[in-house]
Amino acid sequence: MLREAVYHRPKNEFAYIYDEKTLHIRIRTKKGDAERVNLIHGDPYDWEEGKWLAQSIPMKKSGSDSLFDYYMAAVSPSFRRLRYGFELISEKETLIYAEKGFFEEAPLDDIANFFCFPYLHEGDRFRAPEWVKDTVWYQIFPERFANGNAELNPPGTLPWGSADPTPSNFFGGDLEGVISHLDYLKDLGISGVYFTPIFKAYSNHKYDTIDYMEIDPQFGDKATLKLFVKEAHARGIKVMLDAVFNHSGYLFEPFQDVLEKGETSSYKDWFHIYEFPVQEEPLGYDTFAYEKTMPKLNTRHPEVKKYLLEVGQYWIREFDIDGWRLDVANEVDHEFWRDFRKAVKEVKEDCYILGEIWHDSMPWLTGDQFDAVMNYPFTNGALNFFAKDKIRAEEFASVIVNGMHAYPQNINEVAFNLLGSHDTDRILTLSGDSKERVKQLFAFQLSFSGSPCIYYGDEIGMAGDNDPGCRACMVWDEDGQDRELHAFVKKLLSLRNAYPLLRNEGEFTIYHADSADNTLLYAKENEKEIIIGAVNQSESAKEIPLPHELRGKSGRDLLKDLDFAADSIQADGLSTQFFLYSKES
Repeated sequence: MLREAVYHRPKNEFAYIYDEKTLHIRIRTKKGDAERVNLIHGDPYDWEEGKWLAQSIPMKKSGSDSLFDYYMAAVSPSFRRLRYGFELISEKETLIYAEKGFFEEAPLDDIANFFCFPYLHEGDRFRAPEWVKDTVWYQIFPERFANGNAELNPPGTLPWGSADPTPSNFFGGDLEGVISHLDYLKDLGISGVYFTPIFKAYSNHKYDTIDYMEIDPQFGDKATLKLFVKEAHARGIKVMLDAVFNHSGYLFEPFQDVLEKGETSSYKDWFHIYEFPVQEEPLGYDTFAYEKTMPKLNTRHPEVKKYLLEVGQYWIREFDIDGWRLDVANEVDHEFWRDFRKAVKEVKEDCYILGEIWHDSMPWLTGDQFDAVMNYPFTNGALNFFAKDKIRAEEFASVIVNGMHAYPQNINEVAFNLLGSHDTDRILTLSGDSKERVKQLFAFQLSFSGSPCIYYGDEIGMAGDNDPGCRACMVWDEDGQDRELHAFVKKLLSLRNAYPLLRNEGEFTIYHADSADNTLLYAKENEKEIIIGAVNQSESAKEIPLPHELRGKSGRDLLKDLDFAADSIQADGLSTQFFLYSKES
């Protein structure tokens, strides 16, 4: 076996507290190297005649990517503490792997050789709000969803949908418009609304905040937001707002004070300014990207921190919102986010804290900062396979398995799994206007673990290139909607809501990934049931064999709502099917 490929560390995604009594232990080996892996474990204080009384249990192969196999075991130590190592078995050799390296036999005379999980402290357990596991989000760009009160229209507002979206035009979307369509969201099967920023700002996107304590007048007032939250909650819909704490807008009063007063401004240390007077050409201060209208905030400054933490608490305390999505979260210091979590959870313990991070996010997901991040590795993998046809089934399976093993399971269960957003091309456009590919995207997203999010209008077949093309006005005339696609998404949501296995109960396994045929077979299963997802990503019909234990067994075709029994699945081109089997019959 290739010893250099074997990897484990006793923390983060490789060893973590799953619940109050259970540890999850993972190990990585070279793909195809080990035939099986056992976990050697025991209480560090259990000894007899000079030997540690360890026991051995088999580990389950939890997945394989292009380079590695991953194994996992769940352990419930009787005294909440553990020493452990691994037995790696192949045709040619058996190795013991522990903290001090490799051994031919388990060195039971000295537990210092083994990995240590000193104690299962409840305070060290990653805890995200339970409700998120069952939530399906719907992202709304408020300026473009619905105009409910024309009296709020900013100057120059265009008639709804009368022009293509640009970075500077307005169509009058507001909170009253969203309230008037809450029943549409409830009927679709949505249980959470995520707004891009609604605070006072200059632009149509509102990521250039002028006042963090005020609703933008074009969206309504605080009474309207309170009404929206009340009406959403009455329908079982959670509400998440977007906060921009990395940077403010150019017209933010403290920044204007610095521009006016320079070094004598009491706000001069609220920002990262190189020299005075403040220079704009070339930039004399840190910004988001190189955007001079978005000066970066100094979140280590005590007054800035106090102000922003009060923002985080205020909108929960006064309006009962359920979550914060945090823009450009990776560019804000960790100390601020730790304080932010404490402040927010003090007001509402089950508030969902979601960070916008596009890369490996483990440093933010250790239980002291965020509950989740926007799962862009999932997004990119799904788009490359289903929409763009850039990768084949085996590579897609590798991407998904790699992503699943990048974080602990309890983090994956609340991951924010999106396909499109205000920052990306519309999924129909990325799919080459293929509705069948869009259906496949939704089918996988809504049967995968995590907390999925639908970008407004994707469910009715809206198209558009990247910003600003993806920010067109929502189409409310049913003649302009793809009602068949809408019905399909609604059906998927009804299945996800009806079957816990399609949410976060049970284990996800890829049974089959065939790049030649471009077919994929995956499962969600627990002790009682198994749901099989069968994907044909080729444009011609394919036959996908079922696992041996399910061949000829009676099951249920969930999309067609028909009984099913066969040895294989006959899959039309660009199709996804779901089959439910009982393990008890």
